[in-house]
Amino acid sequence: MKRIAFAVCVVVLVFGVAILAKTQTESVEQELIKLEYEWADALVKHDWTFLDRILADDYMVTDPEGNVSTKAQEIAFFKSGEFAVTSCVHHELKVRVYGNAAVVTGHTTTKETYKGKDFINNLRWTDTWIKNAGRWQCVAGHSSAIAQK
Repeated sequence: MKRIAFAVCVVVLVFGVAILAKTQTESVEQELIKLEYEWADALVKHDWTFLDRILADDYMVTDPEGNVSTKAQEIAFFKSGEFAVTSCVHHELKVRVYGNAAVVTGHTTTKETYKGKDFINNLRWTDTWIKNAGRWQCVAGHSSAIAQK
């Protein structure tokens, strides 16, 4: 009888831990999706303080042309005024969580102005996030243009 009671307790404990882990993972997924949407909004609103907060100091991004930029270069580019995002709409966001690290992928359609010319871009992208000191920061990004059909 004690063995049955012990086995039941172990099963309940295992399921409890699994449910807790799933709930925590879903919470992280929601938090990161929210940060990605806020990031898009910050680009449209020129909220460079937000970018400074969510991009890690060693952040690196690779753009669709293969250019690599640091956090400082990325923010300076946006601040320059040569480039502006007027609309940024996310589709198909997916989050994979690995403890204190996560990878977010998505498809984004942007309307942009660069040196006075308007563009529409369709991009597939990947952002890598790390939870450091209790908050999520993006450490790397990569985007690829989706070919026009």
